[in-house]
Amino acid sequence: MKKNVFDLVLNPKLILSVLFAFCFSFSFSQTIAKNTPNDFWKQVQFGGGFGLNFGTGYTEITLAPSAIYPVNDYVSLGAGLLGSFTNSKNYYTTGVYGVSAISLFNPIEKIQLSLEVEQARVNTQLQMIPNPVTKNYWNTGLYVGAGYRNGNVTLGARYNLLFDKDKSIYSDALMPFVRFYF
Repeated sequence: MKKNVFDLVLNPKLILSVLFAFCFSFSFSQTIAKNTPNDFWKQVQFGGGFGLNFGTGYTEITLAPSAIYPVNDYVSLGAGLLGSFTNSKNYYTTGVYGVSAISLFNPIEKIQLSLEVEQARVNTQLQMIPNPVTKNYWNTGLYVGAGYRNGNVTLGARYNLLFDKDKSIYSDALMPFVRFYF
């Protein structure tokens, strides 16, 4: 069976390899850091996101801490964790956990571009009568984003290039974000 070029280009392993090579080649092409290893932890910025959503018979709790390291004035690299629990009474329960890697590029002071890779494990139980249905799978997201940056806060949007409406943990490929790092 012949694969088309589009399937090859969207291969998650290929995308992750290219992203990895890009981040490290770009960071090494910059000037060598002036800081000593002891200064590394002083430079790390912590942030992330959280969410709470409650309604009649509905609960959603999300926690997503992350950290970034500014390689230079233009590039920052980081990693994060993701954990989420959603319950819709008498319908479904979903647990999600995973990791992410992020690279941030600031071409000018107020603009921030981002490239993120997220790998999440999704465990869902649909409470169908008479037999519940369980779905457990991995979900990979590759996000490109842009935002307006003011100090430690960035307001913007990101788009999942690997969005699959049947498997994605999010309802849409395009989503807004507010990013904080201190």
